[in-house]
Amino acid sequence: MVEALPYIRRFQGQLVVVKLGGSAMDDSAARDTVLQDLVLLRFVGLLPVLVHGGGREITEMAGALGLETRFVSGLRVTDERTMEVARMVLTGKITPELVTSIHRLGGRAMGLSGEDGPTLRVRRQTGPAGEDLGLVGTVEEVNPESVLSLTERGLIPVVASVGLGYDGLSYNVNADTVAAALATELKAAKLLLLTDVPGVRNASGELMSRLSLQDAQKLLADGVATDGMIPKLAAACTAARAGVAVHIIDGREPHSILLELLSDSGVGTMIDPQGAGDA
Repeated sequence: MVEALPYIRRFQGQLVVVKLGGSAMDDSAARDTVLQDLVLLRFVGLLPVLVHGGGREITEMAGALGLETRFVSGLRVTDERTMEVARMVLTGKITPELVTSIHRLGGRAMGLSGEDGPTLRVRRQTGPAGEDLGLVGTVEEVNPESVLSLTERGLIPVVASVGLGYDGLSYNVNADTVAAALATELKAAKLLLLTDVPGVRNASGELMSRLSLQDAQKLLADGVATDGMIPKLAAACTAARAGVAVHIIDGREPHSILLELLSDSGVGTMIDPQGAGDA
């Protein structure tokens, strides 16, 4: 606690956006430690905002309905039926479960979809080679009023990664992209992307504890980042360009959020928008 005090003073009253995904989402024990961290941060005066996806559960439900699952550069190809499944899983199942868990752990929370407000206005996104991804969106506009209203009321906003298109359709949006867009618009002090790997690795497979924005962009340009790390690192670069410090950490490690934010050692990889990296 003594080690944490300077960090609590530094970030008190500031927004911290956390994206929950990977095994930390799927494992109930790991998920609860993440939510405990958020409740504690709220109690000591930080303003956490939780963004979630639900890839595994969407895949499982789509499979049960006989729908094919296909990815392009880490993004789910989403036809109309898959979009219906995604909305049902994200807003009808996962968001209420997370809100209930936060209440059970002593906090207060309320769920939001990017369509509410709407908080997220999106445009249709294509793959890197122009592939048709269907109802996959990229965030064009963020209206933060709903999120800020909840934080002002002492609640933890829980945001599902669905957006409203300018064409009036619902779009599946990568949760890392949503978290980065919110962190940018909210001028958050920190963006934490929780995943199921220890952090970002270089071409030699070595874990990098700190990256400059230029280092991170080079990993993408050189093809070192692959699969699900592509949208994650791209989202990190988006937020870092806006001056947000980004942390990619292993959500399976107990209380990794507290270790990263409130200790001297930290865990995972930090993308520093101003400093030099160790790549």
